[in-house]
Amino acid sequence: MPAILRQRGLHGRSAAFATELGYGTLRWAGRHDAILGVCLDRPLDRVDPGLLAALRLGVHQLHQMRVGTHAAVDESVELVRGEISPRVAGLTNAVLRKVASGGSAQDWLDRLIAEGRVPTMSEDPAGHLAVVLSHPQWIVTALHDALATGDPEIDWARTRAELVADNQPAPVTLVARSLPRAELLEQLVSRGTRAEVGQWSRLAVRLAGGAPGDLPEVVDGRAGVQDEGSQIVALLLADAEPAGVGSAANRLGDAARAGGELADSGPRWLDMCAGPGGKAAVLAAAVAVRGGTLTALEQHPHRADLVRRALRTVPGQHDVLVGDAISMSLDAGFDRVLVDAPCTGLGALRRRPEARWRRQPQELPTLAALQRRLLRRALEVVRPGGLVVYATCSPHLAETEAVVADARRFGGRIVPVTEVVDLPDGFASGAFLRLWPGVHGTDGMFAAVIQRVP
Repeated sequence: MPAILRQRGLHGRSAAFATELGYGTLRWAGRHDAILGVCLDRPLDRVDPGLLAALRLGVHQLHQMRVGTHAAVDESVELVRGEISPRVAGLTNAVLRKVASGGSAQDWLDRLIAEGRVPTMSEDPAGHLAVVLSHPQWIVTALHDALATGDPEIDWARTRAELVADNQPAPVTLVARSLPRAELLEQLVSRGTRAEVGQWSRLAVRLAGGAPGDLPEVVDGRAGVQDEGSQIVALLLADAEPAGVGSAANRLGDAARAGGELADSGPRWLDMCAGPGGKAAVLAAAVAVRGGTLTALEQHPHRADLVRRALRTVPGQHDVLVGDAISMSLDAGFDRVLVDAPCTGLGALRRRPEARWRRQPQELPTLAALQRRLLRRALEVVRPGGLVVYATCSPHLAETEAVVADARRFGGRIVPVTEVVDLPDGFASGAFLRLWPGVHGTDGMFAAVIQRVP
């Protein structure tokens, strides 16, 4: 989307309109389809994909944007006439006028429920929320399972809250890389940019909006665009204090002593899945203060280039290697290893709205197998007593707790996160770090700290 906006020369309100039209239509496609299914005389899978996309755009303008009926319908008709076929322009007009005559989105949902096309919450909570809040039902179920407390009323309320959060645009957050956060904030505010310190990470600055890629500090690499949850995961590895070293200071917040760094002597850290480089940059800065080195490993060359770009202003020694972490030769004896494992990305659906429709539950066994291999490899290359942080931006139990349950079999032991670093209330769930968009305002993140058994 940013590239499209630049190519079309869209800024300000026009860029915001285009972004909401594109991302918003993707977020609400499931609900739009439930309504369109009543207004079309054929199943949706028999509708031309381009025509269906145009109809979804029209419904989104009618139900989610302050666009008048006449404008929404006429623009959609002209879009279809020019880009799809003049033969279906009349159909587009008829369908969207039928949608408009049916009232608001809530009016339509009430009708669909009354007609038995959508189940009620009491009949089928997952099926109901899947349509009302526009998520595939398997994702609704996965979120519910990860949030389960044993109280159905609480569990479904929490699930609903997370689905609602998924449908809200994510805030724009910067990470200070090679300049202090206070200086970054001062520079932004001096130019009239509305910004404030982040809520959780000591490196975070939150913007009120705009195009962060155009900011001078981002262009030259002194700052980057990075969700606060992602920053917290990297800081968890950077600040973790293994048992026996002493009590942890509150290193995720501003109260961190000595900038939140430990006094290790020449440590070696490894980021096993480093692309696109946001977490690697946080780790590189932290290990440089300790006089150590970071090795950033990325399988794909183009993503390795992104890692190098993210690290270009970070002081200290850091190497970027291209290769498969599982099969390539690596020197053992790293002090700390980050496994930011490939996953379904269900914790970042507000940021990647198309992923909810693209991802399929059939992918989970393959992903979980890869995640286990990466965790096992990490425990092979970390030194005895060293730490591994296994992280995903997915809350799915198959990609989180089920994977780290095998840590003992791979020569590691799970260390409760609260034993190695102080965390704000509500960040720890059992032994693990769990962040939720609807609770913490970050992407949904999971992290486990694992120590290699000496």
